[in-house]
Amino acid sequence: MTPAVAPFVEEPLPAFREYPPPEMIDRAEGFLAEMRRRRTVRDFDPRPVPREVIEACLRAAGTAPSGANQQPWFFSVITEPTHKRRVREAAEAEERSFYEERAPQEWLDALAPLGTDWNKPFLEEAPVLIAIFAQKYGVRPDGERFSHYYVPESVGIASGFLIAALHHAGLATLTHTPNPMSFLNKLCGRPASEKPVILLVVGYPKQGCQVPVHGGIKKPLDQIASWL
Repeated sequence: MTPAVAPFVEEPLPAFREYPPPEMIDRAEGFLAEMRRRRTVRDFDPRPVPREVIEACLRAAGTAPSGANQQPWFFSVITEPTHKRRVREAAEAEERSFYEERAPQEWLDALAPLGTDWNKPFLEEAPVLIAIFAQKYGVRPDGERFSHYYVPESVGIASGFLIAALHHAGLATLTHTPNPMSFLNKLCGRPASEKPVILLVVGYPKQGCQVPVHGGIKKPLDQIASWL
């Protein structure tokens, strides 16, 4: 069967706003200042987060650009304590194997300034976990598969949108990436064709929360960009 092809249709650019250069600079600098306040957190307050906040941030993530606009992502939100416990147990099993058996010394040395180990209590303490899946292909209503394009790039952009949206809403996050992560497919009821790429931990920082100094050291502009 020949895949259905959507017709090419255009519409006026909606809601674009242009600002005078001084205001552009102020807005850009303001966003930079806000994002500089963002830090990865490992100590979370168990207070619940309004579902409406998470849903709005997920919708923001869903506005990200993607290859052929195929939006090859899926977000599984985990809040029920039993499910979070199962995620923690499975993640810690993989992390223990990584830290004690599989990780090369160079990798362990790179992680040392962050003070991480296989113990992940935040997976139960934080009120929200979001498992982010990359979809290798799509499925039409008749069951026919079709390819997705630029999947890692698209999902990476959407994940960045989500992290920024959650920070903007007043929440802290942790990008947790146990390796391998295939246990999330079973726990979240997702098909094997989807690849879990990030387990995003979300919530309020615990009172008195401490963060590694190393995590706040970012490369200066001249080391991450050039003008030609």
